[in-house]
Amino acid sequence: MNYTETIDWLFQQFPAYHNLGAQAYNPGLKNIEELSAFFGNPEKEMRFIHVGGTNGKGSVSNMLASILTESGEKTGLFTSPHLFDFTERIRINGKPVDEQFVIEFCEKVRNHSWNIQPSFFEITWMMALAFFRQNNCSIVIAEVGLGGRLDATNIIQPLISVITNIGLDHVNILGDTRAKIAYEKAGIIKKQTPVVLGEKDSETFPVFETKAKEMESQIILPEPNISLPKEIIGYQVGNYGIVSAVCDYLETLGFTVDQSTREKGIQNLKKNTGFFGRMEVIAQEPLTIVDCAHNAEGIHALFNSIQEINKGALHCIYGTSSDKDLDAILKEFPENAHFYFTPFSNPRSIRIEDLKEKVDSRIEKKLFFNSPLTAFKQAQESANKADTILIFGSFFLVHDFFEVFFQKGLAETK
Repeated sequence: MNYTETIDWLFQQFPAYHNLGAQAYNPGLKNIEELSAFFGNPEKEMRFIHVGGTNGKGSVSNMLASILTESGEKTGLFTSPHLFDFTERIRINGKPVDEQFVIEFCEKVRNHSWNIQPSFFEITWMMALAFFRQNNCSIVIAEVGLGGRLDATNIIQPLISVITNIGLDHVNILGDTRAKIAYEKAGIIKKQTPVVLGEKDSETFPVFETKAKEMESQIILPEPNISLPKEIIGYQVGNYGIVSAVCDYLETLGFTVDQSTREKGIQNLKKNTGFFGRMEVIAQEPLTIVDCAHNAEGIHALFNSIQEINKGALHCIYGTSSDKDLDAILKEFPENAHFYFTPFSNPRSIRIEDLKEKVDSRIEKKLFFNSPLTAFKQAQESANKADTILIFGSFFLVHDFFEVFFQKGLAETK
């Protein structure tokens, strides 16, 4: 099979969360342990940083990978989901996994008789581990897929773990309180391995404290008032604080991640990791920002950040998956903004009929569109040069935006 046929097979053969949602979730480590044994346990031969949490784990993972790349490390990066192409999930110093490697790895999976039914995520994670080992990565940044305790990535023994924050997301899988979700996320805390916590609050901190004590692990909290690279704005300030705390610990292990290296890592973030779609300014006059905030906590932080930089009226293009808590999300929307609601191309998208039914009456300035393309065109026509256009919500909405809009030349890159 060629690459396109291989990816089609991979998506069809194994349940994929980004298409099916909760029904694709496969909790437990039995499958990944059997896969790993078949491929020679590659996770036992590498050093890792394990990054979990509800919001910000993608930003933290990419920042760390970029900084370590600048320090001279051969840095593997595993993240999800992808926006354009499957290979984005698996990178070494910013370069995506080779298509030929994807083909050959999937052939090995196809040709073996399994006693398990691994998920899309489990297969992808094992592919990443095999690729990182083959290329002799000196450090790997692994982003948790979902939860932590039972996530496939939890077979690793990291140098340090990270839990960015806890929010009410995936409640049908992880639990309906922040404390229950914290319990699942705390599952990545390993024996005598420090963990950086991005937040400390009365509901979740006792959960982490109990787990850390059980595992004899040190809790590290980010230092306040650290020196910030000029590129760090809005909610990324908190994420960079986490990154800085991890780097401080890595320095004690002999890594070269001083302040100068950290600043270079942030300056070269997109080049070193392919990272985009988080507080990303893609055009001026009107200021146009793209962000993947998709749950209530993330959207709350996003609008707080936008308020700091917006100088005019705010025009928001929004789309979400059908399994999100839209009632909670809508409460975070500023009342004086203009909203352009739209579905997107992924099958998990909420339908336009459901959007119209659920959007409450307090949002006065609202329009509904059948596609992100028509919503964006209307926002551009309505906005003045001093205004701000914000495209936010699902990763899949951002995917549609970048893939379709840039191809049609509807936005100029920064």
